[in-house]
Amino acid sequence: MSNNKKLYIKTYGCQMNVYDSERMADVLSPLGYNLSESGEDADIVILNTCHIREKAAEKVYSELGRLKKLKNKRLEQGKSTIIGVAGCVAQAEGEEMLNRAPVVDLLVGPQAYHRLPNLINKIEAGQRGLLEVDFPAEDKFENIPAAESDRIIARGPTAFVTVQEGCDKFCTFCVVPYTRGSEFSRPVEKIIEETRRLCAAGVKEITLLGQNVNAYHGENSVGESWSLGRLLYALAEVPGLERLRYTTSHPLDMDDTLIAAHGDLPQLMPYLHLPIQSGSDRILKAMNRKHTTEIYYDVIERMRKVRPDIALSSDFIVGFPGESSEDFAATMQLVCDIDYAQAFSFKYSSRPGTPAADMDDQVAENVKSERLTELQALLRQQQQSFNKTCLGRKLPVLFTGQGRKLGQLIGRSPYLQPVHADAPQEFIGTIQDVEVIAVGVNSLSGQCEGDRTEIELASGGQVNQPFREGATAL
Repeated sequence: MSNNKKLYIKTYGCQMNVYDSERMADVLSPLGYNLSESGEDADIVILNTCHIREKAAEKVYSELGRLKKLKNKRLEQGKSTIIGVAGCVAQAEGEEMLNRAPVVDLLVGPQAYHRLPNLINKIEAGQRGLLEVDFPAEDKFENIPAAESDRIIARGPTAFVTVQEGCDKFCTFCVVPYTRGSEFSRPVEKIIEETRRLCAAGVKEITLLGQNVNAYHGENSVGESWSLGRLLYALAEVPGLERLRYTTSHPLDMDDTLIAAHGDLPQLMPYLHLPIQSGSDRILKAMNRKHTTEIYYDVIERMRKVRPDIALSSDFIVGFPGESSEDFAATMQLVCDIDYAQAFSFKYSSRPGTPAADMDDQVAENVKSERLTELQALLRQQQQSFNKTCLGRKLPVLFTGQGRKLGQLIGRSPYLQPVHADAPQEFIGTIQDVEVIAVGVNSLSGQCEGDRTEIELASGGQVNQPFREGATAL
C-alpha cells in the first residue's frame, strides 16, 4: 500500500469538529493517507461541516463548486480526487446534497466517521455517492485507532479530548440534537488513557469537549457513573498534564463537585465558557433553555466564591422570535452585571426543522442588526477592560508556536488570550512567565522574564467570532 497518498481536511465550526477532523486523519492514516496543507494536490478532500449558523449549507455548496473544478483539473492530469462531506451539514442534508452536488463521492455524519476506511475502499473499488448518516449501534470511539506519538507531537502542546457528545436539552433554536443525536458519555478509563497518551507525547494542555460537556456521566470500570467534576479530579493526576479546560457547558449542569474543582485544582484554568443566550426569562423559556437568569446568577456567584480570579465567557443570541426591546434590555443588563472577559454573540438565524423556525413574531432583520451592534460594542468594551487588567502582570504563558515575526512566539494565557512575545524556539511547548507590556481587544503582548526587548502589539482574531473557519492544523 502506498504511503504517499494525500489527505486534506477543511474544518468549519466548533472545537468538536476540530477534534473530529484529527480523528478522521488518524482513521485514514493506516490506509497510507498523509495530511496535506492544501487541497490542490490531495487524493482525498473532506469538508468537515457545521450546521449551527445561517447559510452553513450554502457555504459548503460554494466550496464544492470550487472542488469540482479542482477534481476535473486533476482528472485531466490522470489523477483522481475523492470528495467527501462530513459533519453536521452532511447529517442534515443527506440525499439532497448528493442530488444537488454530484461531485460528492461520500457523505458521513459525525457519529460514523470511524467507517471512513470502509467507505474509501468502496470508492476506490468504483462506487460513488455513498451516504453514511445513520446513528450506528457501535461506539465510534472504540473503532478509532490511537494516534501515533509523532502525529501527536506534530499537533503541538495543546489537544482536545471529546468526553461527551450529543444533547438532550432540545433548545428550540438548535439543531444539535438532530445532527449529533442524544447524549453519550465516553467511559472514564478511555478518557484517562487517551489523556495519558497525549501527555506522554508532550501535550501540556487538554480541553475536554462536549456539546453539553458538564452533563458528562461516563462509567468507570466497575460501572460507577462519574460526573465531569470527578473526572477532572482524576485527570489532574495524569503525569505531565499542566492545564485543563472544558467546553461547552450548560448552567443547569454546574454541580457542586464541578464548582469545587475550580477552587481545588491548580491545573483547571480560571476561565469558564457558560452560555446563557438571553438575559430575559421570557425568552429563555421560549428557547427551552430550562434555566432562569436567577439560576445563572447563582452559578456565577458560586464560581467567583471558589475562584475569585475566574474569567467568564458566554454566548448570546439577539432577535430570537418574540424578543421585545424590554427583553433585549434585560440581556444588556445581565452583561453589565456579569462583566465578561469575552463573549460570542449572533443574530438569531432560523434553522429548518427546529421549533423556533415556525414561531410567530419573527424579529425584523434590521432590528436584529441594530441590537447585535449595540451588544457587541458592550462586549468589546468589557473584553478590552479585562485585558487591561492584565497590563503589567506576569502571566504563565503556554507557548504553542511561531509568531508573525522572526524571533516571536505565540502562546495562550490562563484566560485563553493569545499572547505574543519575543522568545527562543526552545520555549515552544513550555510554560513561561511573561510580563504583559501591551494589550489589545483580542490579544496581549509581553516579554519573557529577563528579556527587556519591547515588542509590537499584535492583534488577534475578530471579536465575537468564536472559531476560525479554514483548514485544520493537525
